[in-house]
Amino acid sequence: MTDGTDRATVAERAAASGADVAAAAFRQGIAVETKEGKTDVVTQADRDTQARVIEVIAESFPDDVVVGEEADARKTVPNEGHSWVVDPIDGTNNFVRNIRVWTTSVAAVDDGEPVAAANVLPACDDAYTADAEGTYRNGTPVSVSDVSDPRRATVAPTFWWDFDHRAEYAAATRGIVERFGDLRRFGSAQVTLSMVASGALEGTITNERANPWDTVAGVYMVRQAGGTVTDLEGDRWRHDSTGLVASNGAVHDEVLAAAQAIEGSDD
Repeated sequence: MTDGTDRATVAERAAASGADVAAAAFRQGIAVETKEGKTDVVTQADRDTQARVIEVIAESFPDDVVVGEEADARKTVPNEGHSWVVDPIDGTNNFVRNIRVWTTSVAAVDDGEPVAAANVLPACDDAYTADAEGTYRNGTPVSVSDVSDPRRATVAPTFWWDFDHRAEYAAATRGIVERFGDLRRFGSAQVTLSMVASGALEGTITNERANPWDTVAGVYMVRQAGGTVTDLEGDRWRHDSTGLVASNGAVHDEVLAAAQAIEGSDD
């Protein structure tokens, strides 16, 4: 297997197989460990799920680089060659609190750009995928919303700001509620981006430099569904960009303004 279609198939299969591992541990009272911050948690299910995803990828592409959140996987996306970006459980805080909003995420990348992606949400019975032809939810094509009036738009802050950056979190919230009709926060960047791609949200913002496993798959889905994704300057977003602004395109200027307002807040 070498072409994009095959990589899309493997991305979906790897995400689904990994999601099965995670789902088996969901709501089973598993032990929770803390990483760097008090809200940055990890479980054995994260490690087991990532191992399963990598195993499935290696069956078809044993020589490809894997970028992943857990264990000894590489942490940056190479700008040359084939690679995969994996988040075994995006939304671990939801997972350990028995909230259904989490996903196993896999993206296939060629020369630094995604070419296929899958976000599988087993607890919600949803699977979002994207390939060269478009973006799909449970196999049905989806597209970004056509809402152009900011007062009808729903926008989400994408990431959690730790305690020493709560002024930025407040600014993100304020930037949204002052410009748009409603706000949501789901606790999973990949789920949030999937919702922008499928038209459930009009946009999402962060001023942070996000990890590739939190973003690459969902960004590809938004773009393949007709949306726009930029950095804080309004330039095309890449895996190494600072800030992430994703929208349906029609309200992108307003979503970008909300993201830029975060930078004007006092830490």
